[in-house]
Amino acid sequence: MAQSDTVDKILDAAEMLFAERGFAETSLRQITSKAGVNLAAVNYHFGSKNALIQAVFARFFNPITRNLRERLSEIDAKDSDTMLEQLLQVVTRSILQTQNRRNANGLAVFMRLLGLAYTQSQGHLRRFLEQNYSLEFREFMQLLKKATPHLSSVERFWRLQFMLGATTFTMSSSEALSSILKNELDISSSPQDIVVELVRFLSAGLKAGGGRAENLPKGEQRGDRRDSTESDRRGSLTASDAQCLSGDEAQLASDELHLDNNERSAALAAAIKIAESKPRGH
Repeated sequence: MAQSDTVDKILDAAEMLFAERGFAETSLRQITSKAGVNLAAVNYHFGSKNALIQAVFARFFNPITRNLRERLSEIDAKDSDTMLEQLLQVVTRSILQTQNRRNANGLAVFMRLLGLAYTQSQGHLRRFLEQNYSLEFREFMQLLKKATPHLSSVERFWRLQFMLGATTFTMSSSEALSSILKNELDISSSPQDIVVELVRFLSAGLKAGGGRAENLPKGEQRGDRRDSTESDRRGSLTASDAQCLSGDEAQLASDELHLDNNERSAALAAAIKIAESKPRGH
């Protein structure tokens, strides 16, 4: 058996088992058994389980990022009205085009693995992805920031997480969801059809008005806010928020956030009242 065939067999078995069981729950012995190779082959070609996990992701991400590099440069950054849709379509098409070349379930498996990378503790994998694909991610984030100037840094962060969550759930469950649609409405749906609806949904969510930015001075409503934690917190602490703080914490917060005297007094009074109502010894 050629070495390339052995590597492919190990990677095929690993990605399926990781997607089905998780990283920690899958042993190297289970992978080699499914691949039909001996344990020494994994150590020879990859060296460790962590390196094997990284190789599984690299096999997905390498062609995706190649497509992204080519397509991101084609986005018209001057057309703010369509820029967001262009950006989302570039990402989804790059993923679809890559996975269609492998197998019918490749996209679902990739999305399950991506979800596991977030939900399971795999610090080595996050470092690996940052080291190898940070350029493409930074370029994507720069374009996303230009396409969503109405959002603060905090809002943009959360909406990106919501976007990832909706995408990973939908595409990792695409076969089951398509089956439900077929049973309930007698309508067939391909991965491409799902992506069209998904892009519409994600675009609407990212375009929605930013609550934090609405109360800013006009000069700061276009995303010119300072990207610091203190800046995002400033002005957002009220007397009701202070009820969760101890007296000392409320004093410190009021000083740091420059609350006026009335707000400071209300915050301290609320915190003291809560503290006095707590049973002793807690």
